[in-house]
Amino acid sequence: MADTAAPVTIRTRKFITNRLLARRQFVVDVLHPSRANVSKAELSEKLAAIYKADKARVVPFGFRTHFGGGRSTGFALIYDDEASQRKFEPKYRLIRSGLEAAPTKTSRKLRKERKNRAKKLRGTKKAKAAEPPKKGK
Repeated sequence: MADTAAPVTIRTRKFITNRLLARRQFVVDVLHPSRANVSKAELSEKLAAIYKADKARVVPFGFRTHFGGGRSTGFALIYDDEASQRKFEPKYRLIRSGLEAAPTKTSRKLRKERKNRAKKLRGTKKAKAAEPPKKGK
């Protein structure tokens, strides 16, 4: 088992201050020789401490572990404020960070039934196919 308390080294490179998008962006190299990988939550905590930012404004993503392990590379953004983060960040990453709620999904069977009902209709009547059929008819 890997030791989760093992030391981790974080190095950043290609640092850019992006004024148009109100953020700092950079490539993150993580050295973790005695553990499998490092969680994004832990990375955002450590990056927030390094760059004196709020942990909620740090968005790490796109991490890939190098062959052989012990080293990962990814990307991170640090937004200046929550408003700019909500404005420029893609919806899926806002959902990941907990700033937006995930949409409720309909079941696979219901989606397929709706699709097949819509196939039988043309034009504006397709919208009515979204509603389940009436039991009386």
